[in-house]
Amino acid sequence: MTSHENTRLRLDTRLRTLTVVRTEQVTPHMRRVVLGGAELAGFHSPGCDDHIKLFFPNRQGEMVLPVVTAEGPRYPEGQDPSPARDYTPRWWNPEAGELAIDFVLHGDAGVAGPWAERAQPGDTLVVGGPRGSFVLADDYDGYVLIGDETALPAMARWIDALPEQAQVMAFIEVAEEAERQPLPQYENVSIQWLERNGVGAAHSSLLENVLTDLEPPEGDVFYWIATESRRARRMRRFLEDHLQVPRDWIRSTGYWKADPEDSDGD
Repeated sequence: MTSHENTRLRLDTRLRTLTVVRTEQVTPHMRRVVLGGAELAGFHSPGCDDHIKLFFPNRQGEMVLPVVTAEGPRYPEGQDPSPARDYTPRWWNPEAGELAIDFVLHGDAGVAGPWAERAQPGDTLVVGGPRGSFVLADDYDGYVLIGDETALPAMARWIDALPEQAQVMAFIEVAEEAERQPLPQYENVSIQWLERNGVGAAHSSLLENVLTDLEPPEGDVFYWIATESRRARRMRRFLEDHLQVPRDWIRSTGYWKADPEDSDGD
């Protein structure tokens, strides 16, 4: 069995206060917010599925940020902390000094979506990280990408970055056909869209069904999975237990949780 050297990088973490430059409606329920500002200088995201921490105004409309200590982040006592959420950068342009974040909109639910829906040029947001990066080996024979709409920013980056000599298969689950969005097109990449059409994202089995019936590329294949936490874990177990895929050839992450008490995937 071939050994493939996936690596993990540790990066210097810092908080950056950035300003909304513009917004774009990518699909009916996906909004892109482009951020800029002098503090973006030096930003680096070497991993396609890097997570950055976004800090939003608290209930009083204030930014109350943590101080990084040896024991971890600490917030000022007696103040309402700024809520924070993890997101993957869609792209960043060092020359233009811009960073794009894509937000899935769910109406008034949550913190990030409502903020993104109201965001206007001049609004501020604090960004931390990425703290570390997963750098995937480029010598697999094939790559299978599996995810829902929350995975689309990372999925697009993977499609752009994966080696052209490998076969790449991407399976993307979205709410409906209108949520499809333009993705990079390459001869070695096949993309299949799956629409839930009214079925809740936590209860869908479209991706699981694809995985069960999948005819993967020949040779050594790496699997990347990003969806609801429990679904991601189930698909990892299927790959390990039923298809005998080595654990190091799978990266499975819960990008969101239907149950707040649930734990993330790998």
